[in-house]
Amino acid sequence: MALLITPGQWGDAPQMIEILDRIRVPRPLVGRPRTRPDHVSGDKAYSSRRNRRYLRRRRIKHTIPEPKDQRANRRRRGSAGGRPAGFDRERYRRRNEVERTINRLKNSRAVATRYDKRAYVFHGTVTAAAVRLWLRP
Repeated sequence: MALLITPGQWGDAPQMIEILDRIRVPRPLVGRPRTRPDHVSGDKAYSSRRNRRYLRRRRIKHTIPEPKDQRANRRRRGSAGGRPAGFDRERYRRRNEVERTINRLKNSRAVATRYDKRAYVFHGTVTAAAVRLWLRP
């Protein structure tokens, strides 16, 4: 769907909006490509105001657990704190499929160690590893 190469010390949660903006899924026959997923799942790191506001604005359903500190802050504010975020445990359990896919990508030594100095070369390496994984029976 979309790849984004960032420096190793950057977290993945702040990149969520940029990666969602890059998604382009072509329609089978004609028409504009799809740019909005049906649903997004993430761990507690993705539970920022910025990410949730973006998902709400684009009407993307999401399953992201609320960290304890955010939950306590919302409750402390009372009715001004808003409603708790909806959370579907069954859907959240399927999040491990993404983690397993990333681990399978890292089975490729070139992806795991990043020998490539240039970002565009590494992007090609990750793309080739993803295609190889996708074509595997």
